[in-house]
Amino acid sequence: MIGRLNHVAIAVPDLEAAAEQYRSTLGAKVGEPQDEPDHGVTVVFIELPNTKVELLYPLGEKSPIQGFLDKNPAGGIHHMCFEVEDILAARDQLVEKGARVLGNGEPKIGAHKNPVLFLHPKDFNGCLIELEQVG
Repeated sequence: MIGRLNHVAIAVPDLEAAAEQYRSTLGAKVGEPQDEPDHGVTVVFIELPNTKVELLYPLGEKSPIQGFLDKNPAGGIHHMCFEVEDILAARDQLVEKGARVLGNGEPKIGAHKNPVLFLHPKDFNGCLIELEQVG
C-alpha cells in the first residue's frame, strides 16, 4: 500500500535557526518558509537526494505543533510521511484493518498541494503517520 518515504517532519522551536543549521552545517538545499494555515504550521522543506526533511513551526495560537513543542521544548521528530497512489483506497483499507484516521477522515490539501491524511500514532508504535497521494 505505502510507497516511498516522502519526508520526515521535525517540529522546531526556531525555524530560521533550524533552516540555517541544515543549510550551513549540513550543506543541504533548503527551501523558503511557507505558511499552511489549514494545518496551523509554517514549513520549510530540505531537499535530499532520496527524500525530504520538513521543518515544522507553529502558525497561530491553535497550532498542533505548539502543543508538541510544549511537551518537547527542544523540538523533535513529529511524523513520517509515506506516499500512496490512491489516498481514499488506502484510508478505507486502513480503517478496515482497525487504524484510526485523525480529523473527520477526509483528506486535506497538504504543503505539496496533494491530498493528505494522518493516522493515529497509538496505532503505529507511537509514530504519527501522514499519507500523501502522489501521481
